[in-house]
Amino acid sequence: MKLSKKLSFILLSIFFATGCTQSQESQETQEESQESQEVSIFNGKDLTGWTKYGTELWYVEDGLLVCESGPDKEYGYFGTNKHYKNFELNLEFKQESDGNSGVFIRSTVEGTKISGWQVEVAPLGMHTGGIYESYGRGWLIKPDSVKEKHLKVGEWNKMKIVVNGDNVTSWLNGNEMVNFNDEKIGAGEGSIVLQIHSGDNVKVKWKNLMVKEL
Repeated sequence: MKLSKKLSFILLSIFFATGCTQSQESQETQEESQESQEVSIFNGKDLTGWTKYGTELWYVEDGLLVCESGPDKEYGYFGTNKHYKNFELNLEFKQESDGNSGVFIRSTVEGTKISGWQVEVAPLGMHTGGIYESYGRGWLIKPDSVKEKHLKVGEWNKMKIVVNGDNVTSWLNGNEMVNFNDEKIGAGEGSIVLQIHSGDNVKVKWKNLMVKEL
């Protein structure tokens, strides 16, 4: 009888230990799945989740995010309220008029002065996919000139940016543009920020802005 009670106690202990382990593993798997899930950062309806900097125009039209020159014809920025450290960003852009713009990573904005790093979005021959440090070192890396042809003028272009630790890699329409390592970028903290360049004839449309945190 005593042996039976001991055996029952041992079996119950094993059962509960196994159940707790499985529950913990299931929770960890669920958390990992949530962390790696790709999510939209633009809802196609309004500007929720973003902050506008400057007087340039940012608005939603037919489900697209549109930026264009405003009354001051100066630089303007549109940044996520959330900070992103390590991530994969996929988006599409279409340049109309003078489509000079950019995608900043790990960046902060005060007024209309930005601190961070820009993955260039620019007219043909102006280094789309390259990395530029504003108010600092300037151009850090430009894509090879032969890669400029990957930009589709007046059409929708797909851009992918992967930021992980010290590394930033950009792709344009499935073609790798640059792969760059930099300790200063690695130490950076901040938002994803879209830019509109100064001038009186700038207009860029954006859609399918998707982020997966790494």
